[in-house]
Amino acid sequence: MSLKLKNVLFLVGFFVICFAVSGVGAVVTLSSVETWYPALVKPAFNPPAWVFGPVWSLLYAMMAVAAWRVWLTALSARRTRALALFFVQLGLNTLWSLLFFGYQQVGLALINIFALLIAIAITAKWFYRCDPISGWLFVPYILWVSFATALNVSIWFLN
Repeated sequence: MSLKLKNVLFLVGFFVICFAVSGVGAVVTLSSVETWYPALVKPAFNPPAWVFGPVWSLLYAMMAVAAWRVWLTALSARRTRALALFFVQLGLNTLWSLLFFGYQQVGLALINIFALLIAIAITAKWFYRCDPISGWLFVPYILWVSFATALNVSIWFLN
């Protein structure tokens, strides 16, 4: 297998992984988005429902590209740690959807999203050390999850 083909396959693989996580989140969210979630009191800054899909799709695509770029760097303990952190934050990302929408546990989801935000920031730092562009690709993700954290806090207080 040529190196170019192998690189393309890994890019596709990272997209598959990221959008599989997105798919799990979407399936879990669908169970509550039409019943439980609309009944919650939400803050005035809660965006309309149609915003979430495009934003998350873009973020997952950026995550995939960032992880792929890190994977393209020379094999090293730094790269291994960066990619391990990437998978940890993906796991926490999935867990948030399960806690918030699946189990409707706003408080537990809040604890999780704080851990997720820390994991994303640490991953971005390690990605930057491997490939600065990859680190920068995580900045919108950090900003969005910071906003999502504020929403989670508000929903927790209001309900």
